Amino acid sequence: VQLVESGGGLVQPGGSLRLSCAASGFTISSYGMSWYRQAPGKERDWVATTARTGDCTNYADSVKGRFTISRDNTKNTVYLQMNSLKPEDTAVYYCKALRPGRLAIWGQGTQVSVSS
Repeated sequence: VQLVESGGGLVQPGGSLRLSCAASGFTISSYGMSWYRQAPGKERDWVATTARTGDCTNYADSVKGRFTISRDNTKNTVYLQMNSLKPEDTAVYYCKALRPGRLAIWGQGTQVSVSS
């Protein structure tokens, strides 16, 4: 059972990145899926969540209108499209799977750096 994030990297302010989170050992269709991020010296913060069927999404105010979370249950993968990136978006981004009565499943994270 694991989640593997990918797609991070270095991008200039105003640029875009698309993160992927691939699940194995379980099917994400039974789980709410979320993205979190942790900047150096700070706590891990929630970024966005998509419900099991993908018909309901929520975003932190800091990313609303710039980031889009989506999921493809057939590919067992969740995505985070990040546009209009800012230096303050620099962080390690983590994927999380959660369902009632179960322990959360976390990925290992992928680094996103926004700098000119």
